[in-house]
Amino acid sequence: MASSVWDSDERSDLGAVLSNQGLPWDLVVIGGGITGAGILLEAARRGLKALLIEQRDFAWGTSSRSSKLVHGGLRYLKEGKFHLTRDSVRERQALMQDAHGLVDHQSFAFADYQGRKPGRWMFALGLAIYDKMARQTARHYFPTDEFLMMTPHIGRQNLKGGLSYHDAKTDDARLVMRVLQEAKSLGATAINYLAASKIDYVNELAKGVQANDTITGQDYQIRARSIINATGAWADRLRLSKELNGKIRPLRGSHLLMPGWRLPVAQAVSLMHPRDGRPVFVYPWEGVTLVGTTDVDHHADLQTETVITPDEVTYLMEALAFQFPSLALGLDDIIATYAGVRPVIDTGKADPSKEGRDHAVWMEKGLLTVTGGKLTTFRLIALDALKNLAPLLPEWRPDLRITPLFDNPRNNCNSHLELDLPRSQRDRLFGHYGRLAPEVIASAREHELELIPGTETMWVELRWAARYESVLQLEDLLLRRTRLGLLLKNGGVECLPRIRTICQGELKWDDTRWNVEQAAYLELWKKNYALPPKSTIKDWLVNE
Repeated sequence: MASSVWDSDERSDLGAVLSNQGLPWDLVVIGGGITGAGILLEAARRGLKALLIEQRDFAWGTSSRSSKLVHGGLRYLKEGKFHLTRDSVRERQALMQDAHGLVDHQSFAFADYQGRKPGRWMFALGLAIYDKMARQTARHYFPTDEFLMMTPHIGRQNLKGGLSYHDAKTDDARLVMRVLQEAKSLGATAINYLAASKIDYVNELAKGVQANDTITGQDYQIRARSIINATGAWADRLRLSKELNGKIRPLRGSHLLMPGWRLPVAQAVSLMHPRDGRPVFVYPWEGVTLVGTTDVDHHADLQTETVITPDEVTYLMEALAFQFPSLALGLDDIIATYAGVRPVIDTGKADPSKEGRDHAVWMEKGLLTVTGGKLTTFRLIALDALKNLAPLLPEWRPDLRITPLFDNPRNNCNSHLELDLPRSQRDRLFGHYGRLAPEVIASAREHELELIPGTETMWVELRWAARYESVLQLEDLLLRRTRLGLLLKNGGVECLPRIRTICQGELKWDDTRWNVEQAAYLELWKKNYALPPKSTIKDWLVNE
C-alpha cells in the first residue's frame, strides 16, 4: 500500500517525483483546498495516477478560513434551492458518520423575538423540510423558560421562546489533510508550495503544467493527460484569455475568536444581524468560541493574505452586543481574527449575500475548471468534476457512485494503544488521522498526550505534523496542521519555546532557521490574525 504520510525525500528529489517515471500523469489537479483534495481522492480511488499541486500550503486559502460549519444551509430553502439543501443535508449526515471525531454534531439555538423575522412558523417550516431531507424528526420549539436554560446569556427583552436544530462542524484544514492522507494511501501524490504558472497546450488541448517551486525557485514542466483547475477564488488566473471573461466573484468572510469562558455557549446560537438581517453564528469550536461571518466583496489582491477590516469587527461586535447584552463583550476579549475569500459565481447581484452557493464546471480547451460550492458538498463536486473529465480519458470508465468517504479505521487498529485516553480524545485522533491514529499515539514523548491549555490539541499532534505532514514553514504548523495560532493569545507565543524543541528535532532547523521562522510567523500573525488598530474600529454600541 502507498504511504499515507509525506516523505522528506519527496521534496528533496522533486524533479524525479514530478516526472512520473517519464510518463504523463493521468490527472494533474491544481489547487490544494478541499475541492482539489476531494478530486484527488476520488480520482485515485477510481484508478487514475493523479498529482495535486498547491501554490502555497495545503488549505492555505478558503479551506482553512471558512466558518467551519458542515451544514445543509437553511437559508437556501428560502431561496428555493431545494436540491442544494437536500444534497448538503445528506452529505452532512454521511460526513458525521464517516469522519466522526473530525466532523461532529453541533446543536443550534435561534431566539424568537416579538416582531423580528423570521418568525416562529416560517423558521419551523424550514426545519421540518430540513428534517425530512435528513430522514429524522426532532422537537424544535421551546418556550421562554426552557429556551433560557439552553442559552442563559442571550437578550431577554421581547423574547417569546426559541427554536433548536442540528447541523455539524469541523476543523476545515484538518479535513483537507485527512482527505489528502487518504488519497496518498491510494497512490496519489500531493505537493505543497508548487505553483502552476502556465498551462501548456498541444493541438489546442491542455496537456501540461509549468510549475515553480516557491521554496527553491526551481521550475518544472509536468506532463498530463488531463488537468483540473480547482483553485477556487484564484481560478480565473489560470483560465483567463482574450476570449474568456472572469466568472468568479471573490467574497470575504471574517471571524472573531473569543475564550469560551468569556462567551460561553453550550450550543451554537444563530441570529439575524440587527442591521441587515444576515445570519451570524456563535458556537464552541476547538476550546474557544467562534463568531462569524461577514459577507462582503473582496477587492484586494488574492495573492496577499486576507485580513479582517475594522468595519467587519464593528459589524460582528454589534451582533454580539445585540444577542448577548449582559456579557458586555469588548475588543480585549478577542483572542484572534481570521478572514477568508469564498469563490462565488458572479451573477451580478447587488447584494453579495444573494449570490448562489452552487458550484460550476467549465471545460475550456481541455482545461476543466471547477469552482464555487460549499465545504459540505465537496465530495459531490469532486464526482461532478470527474464526470466532466471522463471524455478526455476515453479508456477510463469510472463508477462514479457515492462510496463511504473513509474506511472505519477502528476496524483495523489495535485498541490497547488508546486505553489511557478519554473517549473524546480517542475520537478526535481517529477522526483526524484515521488508521494512522495508533501511530500518532505511539510517537508521543513524555507528557505529549496532554492537552495544550485552552485548546483541544495534544502536543503529539505538533510532533506528528512536523515529522510527517509536509510542514515547510512555522505558519504551516501553527495555522493549518494545528490551529494554535487561532486558539491561543498572541498566536501562542508562550508555547513557542516548547514548539521550538519539537521543530528543531523533527525538522532539523538550526537556531538561525528557527529565529527566521519565528520572526516571520509572529509578523504574519500580528498583521493578519490580530485585531486591526483599535483606533480604526468604530464603537458598535452607537449603532443600537
